[in-house]
Amino acid sequence: MTKLNPQEMLRKYNGKIAHSQEVQRLAIMLFYEASKKIHEMPPEDLSYLKAAALLHDIGYYMGSKGHNKYSLKMILDEGLTGFDYHELKIIGCICRYHRGSLPDKSEHEIYRELDKEDRKRVKRLGGIVKLADGLAADKLAYYDRIKIDYNAADKIAKLTLVPDSSESKPDIRHAIRKRDLFEVGFKCQSVLVFGYK
Repeated sequence: MTKLNPQEMLRKYNGKIAHSQEVQRLAIMLFYEASKKIHEMPPEDLSYLKAAALLHDIGYYMGSKGHNKYSLKMILDEGLTGFDYHELKIIGCICRYHRGSLPDKSEHEIYRELDKEDRKRVKRLGGIVKLADGLAADKLAYYDRIKIDYNAADKIAKLTLVPDSSESKPDIRHAIRKRDLFEVGFKCQSVLVFGYK
């Protein structure tokens, strides 16, 4: 079987291309801000994040219920060009936790197989993808920028979402519900606010 890159895999399985690309765009913004303001992350993490953001929903090809688990399975079964099997487990777990339960090494076999550092990586990157997915749920909203201010003493991350227009009134209820893994991964509380140009 020929391995595909994430874009090719997304197309092969009729993924939601526009949604996946928007989740990736938002996730990249969050990655750079979180890496600069909360916890520095190495460059290879960005490649895992980009792949997972594009592929987080491909499991819908196999069924909507539990699609996040199917996404993990498909990535491990199919493989991706440029990533070894260990890296596929990281990418697959990031996809696995973009919805539903939080990572649990006593319950989730693939996650348990990762070492401590990779489990931390999955929580941080999974938290970013989960939050980006929540922000992208409002199809009428478009964010030009996301800024993070981090209070290290109180461990509070204030995420300022800057919409493309001052008339824009984005719905962030999905994002608020999906920020739990971001908070676990970065060991902080988070507050989402709007900032306008």
